[in-house]
Amino acid sequence: MTTTYPGYLRKPHYYETDQMGIIHHSNYIRWFEEARVDVLEHLGLSYHAIENAGIIIPVLAVDCQYKNMIRYGDQVKILVSITQYTGTRLDFSYEIRDIATDQLMTTGASKHCFLSKDSGRLLSLKKTHPAFHQIFVDFSESL
Repeated sequence: MTTTYPGYLRKPHYYETDQMGIIHHSNYIRWFEEARVDVLEHLGLSYHAIENAGIIIPVLAVDCQYKNMIRYGDQVKILVSITQYTGTRLDFSYEIRDIATDQLMTTGASKHCFLSKDSGRLLSLKKTHPAFHQIFVDFSESL
């Protein structure tokens, strides 16, 4: 399996715009989630598989910086990187770039942890799910 992730392609929907004709700021957090789900699927770790393994991955923090406006009709690529992986915690960074110009439009980050779906207790993937752990390690090291 390749760990090279090409990015998540996104074409904004009209309903995501605000009165000024630009993408409303609240949508970027959803786009980060879409891209995060996409990169996990690329790695063979769909949320469905993760949850079936008894793991949940709550968001602990999210951050977004708007660099340039994105409008309806634009096409963007969301690049996702793992900035830190400890086995119990996972941090992502995001870059949204215009496909036509490669201009940086938005940056962001999110912080997560791994919890037992049943008990709500913190999990160490290295101990409880070593195959998942290795996938995160390999992807982190490939960046």
